[in-house]
Amino acid sequence: MPVATLDEIRARIGEEVGVSSWLTVDQGRIDAFADATEDRQFIHVDPEAAAQTPFGGTIAHGFLSLSLLSRMAAEATLLPESLKMAVNYGFDRVRFLAPV
Repeated sequence: MPVATLDEIRARIGEEVGVSSWLTVDQGRIDAFADATEDRQFIHVDPEAAAQTPFGGTIAHGFLSLSLLSRMAAEATLLPESLKMAVNYGFDRVRFLAPV
């Protein structure tokens, strides 16, 4: 995780701080998430049935996409140099606007 002083972080407000590396969201990852959450709706895990929908194939769970933010933020977020520990506080007004 990139480390910076608090003043350096404040100076970057409104700017892009970083971009994470790409993540592969393939059917194996989607299936593993479905098993972990017991959310096995066909749109996620049945390629043949999902092919008949307007999406043309399976799509990732919205919560799978959301859960990957922690990993992406670890590469791109500036952290105060004095930080000892951080916890997820949450996300306000999260919406899933497009399928993945």
